[in-house]
Amino acid sequence: MVHVHLYADNLKLNDAAEALNRVLDQARTERMSLTAALERLLEIEVEATEARKLAARERFACLPEPWTLADFDFAAQPGVDEKLIRDLATLRFLDDASNVLFVGPPGVGKTMLSVALGRAAVDAGHRVYFTTAAELAAKCHKVALEGRWKTCMRFFAGPKLLIIDELGYLPLPEDGASALFQVINQRYLKSSTILTTNVGIADWAGAFGDATVAAAMLDRLLHRAAVAGIDGPSYRLRGHQNQADTMRKGVNARVS
Repeated sequence: MVHVHLYADNLKLNDAAEALNRVLDQARTERMSLTAALERLLEIEVEATEARKLAARERFACLPEPWTLADFDFAAQPGVDEKLIRDLATLRFLDDASNVLFVGPPGVGKTMLSVALGRAAVDAGHRVYFTTAAELAAKCHKVALEGRWKTCMRFFAGPKLLIIDELGYLPLPEDGASALFQVINQRYLKSSTILTTNVGIADWAGAFGDATVAAAMLDRLLHRAAVAGIDGPSYRLRGHQNQADTMRKGVNARVS
């Protein structure tokens, strides 16, 4: 027994070593074979290793909420193409480095859907990174001043799925559109990008101030892409309305 513990420790099978006594007791009680006991120990080690890898992917992803596709109310948002979203949730679009664009006004569920797809990719074992367009532009500007541009580009090139949220919500700095283009360009045909925006595709040139950069960016994004236009009621406004209605009913009940 001591030797088994030592072997497990030397092989860095820490979780198997910790579970050894418990599994041996179980083996004696249930008359498990040595092979079955060994399989159980290795299963414990594999499960613990996979759990640590998942936790590391979750930390790296920086997803702002724990949303999954099950949290999205398709019935309450008729502007969403549910069939398209279900197909995207299979993650097949990652296999051929396709992109996804969610286009629509604020509050219709673009971020929620992008996060849900990101969560599915994390659970499937892929590296995912979430950022807003403003955060990406600010980070690129900072590293350019520090002389670490190549390092930054390698960072954004790394994830299997990059989610860029809220493009168009805030004005980008002077070099922001150029930085965004370079990130998209280096991922082109190699890795997938999900982008959410409140700016219609036809209006990108005016919104980002540089028609040439906007056209080049769209050319790469749309070459292999699913575009989901969402034109429906705002989730947040509906939530505020429901809350207000509930408060009104409570007040009226007390008055009565």
